[in-house]
Amino acid sequence: MDWDGVDFYNMPPEALQAFKVEFSMQHGETLAGLLEKYAHIGEETDALLAEIDLDTVHELPRAPWFVDTHWSVRRTLLHIIGETTQHAGHADIIREALDGQKTMG
Repeated sequence: MDWDGVDFYNMPPEALQAFKVEFSMQHGETLAGLLEKYAHIGEETDALLAEIDLDTVHELPRAPWFVDTHWSVRRTLLHIIGETTQHAGHADIIREALDGQKTMG
């Protein structure tokens, strides 16, 4: 789904469903296929990072979890790294889903 222009305060049902599908293994998908896709996305990310200006600033989507309206590419990458390390390899994301408490952001 193209998330550009989605109003996160009033998401249409099809956007909510698309969001849920992005985070679950779908019928016909395999673990090997998902790992291959993950590796491909990593390669694309590495190629992009080799060329991008980390000081470029972009506007954030209108969403309740963003206080600032603009982030640099550097800040975005640091946020992604922080979120990945926060959740990788342990059950923190499951706990957050259950009790709604956050340890970051």
